[in-house]
Amino acid sequence: MNNFSDDLNPSQKDKNQQNLSNEIDTLADESNWVDDEIETSERPVSNSSKTNFSQKNSLRVSPTLVTVETAFLASTASLIWLINYYFPLGPVLRIFFALPIALVYLRWGQRASWMAAIVSGLLLSVLMGPTRSIVFFIPYGVMGVQLGACWRRGASWYLSMLLGTIIGVFGLFFRIWLFSILLGEDLWLYAITQVTGFLDWAFMKLGLLAQPDILLVQLLAVIAIIFNNFLYLFAVHLVALLVLDRLGNPIPRPPSWVQVILDYE
Repeated sequence: MNNFSDDLNPSQKDKNQQNLSNEIDTLADESNWVDDEIETSERPVSNSSKTNFSQKNSLRVSPTLVTVETAFLASTASLIWLINYYFPLGPVLRIFFALPIALVYLRWGQRASWMAAIVSGLLLSVLMGPTRSIVFFIPYGVMGVQLGACWRRGASWYLSMLLGTIIGVFGLFFRIWLFSILLGEDLWLYAITQVTGFLDWAFMKLGLLAQPDILLVQLLAVIAIIFNNFLYLFAVHLVALLVLDRLGNPIPRPPSWVQVILDYE
């Protein structure tokens, strides 16, 4: 019996050793699996996955960035108008009325620029009343969208200045019409009458027998308004050429004669 038990003991020992070895192997495999998982998690990301991740991040960030920049530039346009109204500096700040909205169009497109123009009008309606906000939106809000569209499409200066002049002239007559309704008096006819009376007095002082005609005075006034708006748009283009290029949103290059005058390459 003792010999039989002695024979069994080695076999049982062998079985126990095999079981222990199997358990050690399984534990080693599990540890290797964990190590492999850690290595795969710490493995450097390929360029394609990085680009996909950056594209996803850009897609996530871009709506927020568009909203923030649109709101910021809309408030900038409103602030420029507000400062110019209470502390007028002549034509200096007036040149910048349409540029923030045009910059929104250059950076984010048509929808964002219209949103910037509308938000500027709403902000001014809160700060200054609806009348002043309408006067800002027409023509400067619409002009900012028009300039941004022309510059983004690479239109020539002549075309963008022509369209801007039309919008500016329309905005001036719209302003006269709006204030005439609010005041209950035809401001255009009142201004033409005053200019005609001044010219009649000047002709009398100069000893001229000619009498100024009201229709001729109106025609000269319209020509002066068109010329004034054309010069204003030219100044806006010059400022945009200097400012927006530095901001990384260049506008089309000026005509050759402007480049010669400015010595601009």
